[in-house]
Amino acid sequence: MHNLLEKLGYTPTDKLLIIHADDAGLCYAENRATKKALKEGIVNSYSIMVPCPWAYEMATFAKENPAFDCGIHLTLTCEWKHYKFGPVLPANEVPSLVDGNGHFYPKRAMMKENANPEEVKKELIAQVERALSWGIQPTHLDSHMFTTGLTKGIIQVYREVGKLFKIPIFLSRQLLNDFKMDTEQYLRETDFTIDNVFTGEWKWFEGEGLAAYYDWSLKNLKEGFNIILIHPAYDDAEMQGVAIDHPNFGAAWRQCDLDYFTSNRTKNLIEKYNIKLITWSNLKAILHKD
Repeated sequence: MHNLLEKLGYTPTDKLLIIHADDAGLCYAENRATKKALKEGIVNSYSIMVPCPWAYEMATFAKENPAFDCGIHLTLTCEWKHYKFGPVLPANEVPSLVDGNGHFYPKRAMMKENANPEEVKKELIAQVERALSWGIQPTHLDSHMFTTGLTKGIIQVYREVGKLFKIPIFLSRQLLNDFKMDTEQYLRETDFTIDNVFTGEWKWFEGEGLAAYYDWSLKNLKEGFNIILIHPAYDDAEMQGVAIDHPNFGAAWRQCDLDYFTSNRTKNLIEKYNIKLITWSNLKAILHKD
């Protein structure tokens, strides 16, 4: 880890941070907010959900704004009550990944129970290939609901897809532990991981508020690599419809994310705590070398 820090021009005591926006492409409210967070805020990384209806619109933005860090948010689940989507491949080519309606399963446990790793690989490759066909130049791969960490076999598929396209993948022992996946044992010493991960929690949202959580996160960043995962969107009729009966990471939650990471106060905290912002683009030139 220290060697990687040195290659990037940092010291072991530096606090490095990626502020990453998940779920671009989910819907228009998500896209509008992600663009604002990149252009007017301090968000410096985002990733696109290729199977979603608004993914192409966000891909157009990515092509026109190559300076912004852009990854592919590999998607194998769809957690929303009425807003549904499925694989980019025909459902009959990846039947283990879909329900009777051809939609992704809403929960990680259902996906884990049913998914065939070979079909996972076919679908993930198809998602990357579609993104590339749209002109996206991905800086990294990450995973919606971190489903690529569900089993030893799926983690290996994730590695293989990253290696195939020579794109770094986001892995985290902390997230595997937080989601109680019991798969940390399958990470390798050669895997690059970011184990200081901060993402909003329900107890904060209904308690002191997400702004208080993010204040705490910035104050408590550790030396080395850190990442804050957010989900910016506008709390409008569209996002409220997507997130109906889903307050956790719902419309109001996502508006809080947008507001916090576009505020001047937050920019000042980054300076106050001597936090150095980095991106996956910084890492890509070093990681995943054959």
